[in-house]
Parts: sequence; structure tokens; C-alpha cells
Amino acid sequence: MKALNQFKKGLLLAIATLIFMANDTNAQKIPTGVKNIVLVHGAFADGSSYAKLLPILQEKGYNAIAVQNPLTSLADDVAAAKRAIALMDGPVLLVGHSYGGMVITEAGNDPKVVGLLYICALVPSENQSAVDVTSAFPPGPGSSEFQLDASNFIKLSPAGIHKHFAQDLPEKERNVVYATQVPWAAQATMDKITTPAWKKRPNWFIVGTEDGMVPVELARTEAKMIKAKVLELKSSHVPMVSQPAKVAEFIISAAKTL
Repeated sequence: MKALNQFKKGLLLAIATLIFMANDTNAQKIPTGVKNIVLVHGAFADGSSYAKLLPILQEKGYNAIAVQNPLTSLADDVAAAKRAIALMDGPVLLVGHSYGGMVITEAGNDPKVVGLLYICALVPSENQSAVDVTSAFPPGPGSSEFQLDASNFIKLSPAGIHKHFAQDLPEKERNVVYATQVPWAAQATMDKITTPAWKKRPNWFIVGTEDGMVPVELARTEAKMIKAKVLELKSSHVPMVSQPAKVAEFIISAAKTL
């Protein structure tokens, strides 16, 4: 009987230890600061552009999701982002890549959004379109590879993807980027935002120093305009694909401060 009691005590102790360890592990996965991250892709892309980034953020305990923008108009893309924001159970860090910077500048006025993070992005001021933003500097070389179809949607040529958009990725990955790009409505390049959310939110900005789409000087000027905390990476236009760990670290550092 004594041996049985000792066995029971030992078993209870082992169970208690396992419960404590499980709780401790879960506690380590609960991030400090904002836990909700909504990722908005840009033109010539879809949500898969965040396929490498999402697992890193999720493994750290973040509720991270990628929006699928229709790229049919700025209003449609903002609406898609706001639907994703509405699904979040608390404050949101809103991340936008490329043309996605236009989207988050408008959608970021949602009261759930508490911070904005731009990746090689276009950042408009009041009543500006993507065309307005990019006209301030000589265009990046990738803009010469725009292809307009009969329905007035724009795609990026194979040369545009391989030489200017994602040139630091392996060829097989560049082929996937080309194959999964979503055509961008030409009208969306002229749609204007109303109120820039960056004026009311803390901001972060990643500059790709080898970006062939958003010129480096434009990116640096935008980052200065919005008083963003800046990370410069030796990368193409898609550092979240070529350097996901560094991009994730920067996003997490932003989320922890909110």
C-alpha cells in the first residue's frame, strides 16, 4: 500500500510538472505588444508573397494573416484590407508592400490599426495616387516592363520579374513570382487616397537598396516624410521573400513597441 501511495504521488507530481511546462511554453509564445498583424501585398503579386514570412510570425505567437487584394481598384483593395482587420480580436499592426503602401495608408484609418509598416512601398499624402507618388522621382527600371492588356490591366514582363522585381531570388522562385502575379487595374494607379493614416500612427519602413521598382531615393524620402523607423536591406523589391527572417525581426520589433 505504501508503495502504491508513493507511485500515486509520483504520478501526480509528473502530471503537475507536465502541465507547468506546457503552460510555460505557451506563455513564451504569447507576444508582448500587438499580437495581430495584417499583411497587404502589392501589385504584380498575391498573398503568397508572404508565404515565407507568415510561418516565422505565427511560430512566435502572432496572429498574422495575408490579405488577397483583387487589385481592381484602390477602393476594392482598401475594402479587402478592412475586412481582414475586422476579423482581428484586438489592435493591429498593418503591413503593406509596394502598392500595398497605398492601401494601408487609407485602410490604416481603421480604429483597430495602431501602427503602419511599409516594405519597399509607395506612401501617398493627401489626395495622391500611385502615379502622383512615383512622379516625384525618375522611375525605377522595372516600370519599363509594364505590359497593358486589352482589358486595361497591367502585368510585369518576365524580364521585369527576373531583373528588377525579384532578382535576388533563385530562378525557380522568380518563375513562381511571375506565374502567381495578379494583374493590376490601370485605373487603380490613378485612384487617390483621402486621409493618410501615417499622420496619426507610428510608422516603420523597410528600404531595399537594390529595388528596381521603387527607387531608393523615393523610398528614403517617403520614410523621412512619415518619420518612420527605418531598416535598409541589400535586397530587391521583395525582401520579405529573399530575407524573411530579417523582415520578420523588424516587424516583431515594431509590434512589441505598440
